[in-house]
This record gives sequence, C-alpha cells and structure tokens, in this order.
Amino acid sequence: MTPEQAQALRDLLARQPVAALATLHEGEPAVSMVPCALLPDGRFVIHVSALASHTADMRDHPEVALLITAPLAAGESPLALPRLSVRGRAEVCPVGAPDHDVARAAYLARLPESEELFSFGDFSLFVISVLSARFVGGFAQARSLTAAGFADIVAGRA
Repeated sequence: MTPEQAQALRDLLARQPVAALATLHEGEPAVSMVPCALLPDGRFVIHVSALASHTADMRDHPEVALLITAPLAAGESPLALPRLSVRGRAEVCPVGAPDHDVARAAYLARLPESEELFSFGDFSLFVISVLSARFVGGFAQARSLTAAGFADIVAGRA
C-alpha cells in the first residue's frame, strides 16, 4: 500500500463513525448499522443494546464483518467510493475487563453524544479484532491487508 493509500484509509476511518455490521442471524447473513470507534491498536469498538438482534448474534457467533464507506457526492460513481471491509471477531468487553476503560474512552471521544447510553443496563461494549481487511480507495486502488498491516496503518507506522 502506498503512503497516499494508507493516508486515504486513515482519512476514511477519521471521517466515518458508522459501519455496516454483518452477523450470522438464525443461520442467515444479517446486516445492521452501528456507530463505531477505533482503538490505537486497530481494533474497533461498538456499543450495542441487548435488544438488538446483532448483539445476540455476536454472542452466538463472534465472527463478523464490517463495511465502512465514504459518503457519495453528487455526480460521483458509487464504484469510486473509498471503502473498507473488515473480517473480524467480536468479543464483549464487560465493565472491569482490562480494555473496558480504554474502549469506553475511545468510543466516547468519537461519539460523545452516546454518554447517556452507558447508563442503560442493556448496553454492552464489544471489541472487534481485525482478522483481515480490504481497502478500496477508488478505481484500481484495492489492497488486501493482514491484521498486523491494518494495525500499522491505523497507528501511522505505514
């Protein structure tokens, strides 16, 4: 990945606080929308309600996928949109877990309007570890990334 592509990926992640989350629901793929934040090591953080089917799905089948896309500008081809697809593993991050305070802080730094939701008993933090990723920066700009490669880009080491 070129330095320009790595910067484009970091820019996308900085601008877009929402991802499509794919889970396995009753044996079938299901997709929902979740606000998300990033930890410095490249893991994603989501804060979800137990009332949402994707929460139970992640508890039953922690293998998930995320898709983050740039917004479509007028006159732009959807095929030219920068986008990141991630294959990952979701794990609940309960209060008292070693990563909980860091995950909560990262989430609230990104989505401060969500603070009240942390007082709701049915909400939980999940941390999604990246297993692999694919970044498409536009036409002919697709790059596959390992978990380590993705973490290096997020941390600015690549």
